[in-house]
Amino acid sequence: MKKQVELEVLADLARRNNTIAPYHYGENNIKRGLRNSDGTGVAVGFTQIGDVTGYELIDGQVVPKEGCLYYRGINVEELVNGIEIEKRFGFEESAFLLLFGKLPSEQELSHFNYLLDQFRVLPAQFTENMILKIPSRSVMNKLQRSILVLYSHDENPDDTSIENVLLQSIQLIARIPTIIAYGYQSMAHNFNGESLFIHAPLKGKSTAENVLHLLRADNKYTDLEAETLDLCMLLHAEHGGGNNSTFATHVVTSSGTDTYSAIATAVGALKGHKHGGASYKVKEMMMHIHDMVDYKDERTLEDYIRQIIDGKAYDGTGLIYGMGHAVYKLSDPRAVLLKKKAKELAIEMDALETFHMYEQIEEISKRVFKERRGSKVHICANVDFYSGFVYQLLNIPQELYTPIFAASRIVGWCAHRMEQLLSDQKIMRPAYRTLGEELFYKNISQR
Repeated sequence: MKKQVELEVLADLARRNNTIAPYHYGENNIKRGLRNSDGTGVAVGFTQIGDVTGYELIDGQVVPKEGCLYYRGINVEELVNGIEIEKRFGFEESAFLLLFGKLPSEQELSHFNYLLDQFRVLPAQFTENMILKIPSRSVMNKLQRSILVLYSHDENPDDTSIENVLLQSIQLIARIPTIIAYGYQSMAHNFNGESLFIHAPLKGKSTAENVLHLLRADNKYTDLEAETLDLCMLLHAEHGGGNNSTFATHVVTSSGTDTYSAIATAVGALKGHKHGGASYKVKEMMMHIHDMVDYKDERTLEDYIRQIIDGKAYDGTGLIYGMGHAVYKLSDPRAVLLKKKAKELAIEMDALETFHMYEQIEEISKRVFKERRGSKVHICANVDFYSGFVYQLLNIPQELYTPIFAASRIVGWCAHRMEQLLSDQKIMRPAYRTLGEELFYKNISQR
């Protein structure tokens, strides 16, 4: 009891002396969150890898437009359409594009897939010693630690030549799906009492097929299930240099550190609930709405959505999780593409009623936000709105929602790491202003 009281006193002291009043930021034109006053990001560098567009700046005003996502200058919608027409898997093809700046030839893609196949199996004793013997209640925590331990299995871990970084990148792209699958199996066995089953990765199969194979006791999955997970991974592979985890990769890479440290940092950033955990929050909210109201009655559903937005229902935050994005205003192209695939999967899984609930909530939220905040406010469903629903239909445990995001975004992280190493050798060192005089007199008065 005494220790708790002492801790509370220290915590109160820490709060008082580590909180900077909001007005300081406005008075000194400090860009909180590296955001301009209009919500746009502060420009800190260049990238050729990915581009995210959702508005135009006209006469200093943000003018919304339909969202577009580009991988190396190619519209992702065109990339996905071509893949779906030819009925092939696209994650590996998009990975090649992002890493090397061009779409692969048939021979190049075949060789790239061959390399991934060689590295999907984890190093000897790694699974037993790192994953099974040291379980974690968080698969993201397990992934971050596992990546750092891979440093010890690398004969040349600190070599930052592009040849070596590229080899490390391909190995991580191949191994992360295996690590998260085994990490989940270990967690479920040790903490939930579930049977432990460990399958070896399959050669000649796509990353999405291997994820489903590694997670399912019976190894069975349909073509549509594999295609849908492949689309999810393709759409999560890259999102420009400014998203939190990718920017973290740039920052840490600029220090000259090794690949494992840089990627582990990105995983840590993605683990944060403000970044990679949104699809799980969407699922929780949807389950709550499903249980609380007659969602088949549109008027009842709309009344409840209004209560949530007004902060009078659900968690009181006023947020509809999965709605809104920092860049996309009218539409998130990833959500548009995934919504179409989600409907196909819902039909196959006899879950069309639930899909329609999501669809209704999306449209009601857009309308109510506009009513509450003015006609100039534009809000759209982001990729997380439908990804949690898709994972649920695929029977993927919620503990793996963010890890699968990481298994996808590892491609973008590695591409941006190479771009940073080749293009900008300066260590990132932004300035923080000290509240010097005010802080000095505050401390003097407390002596």
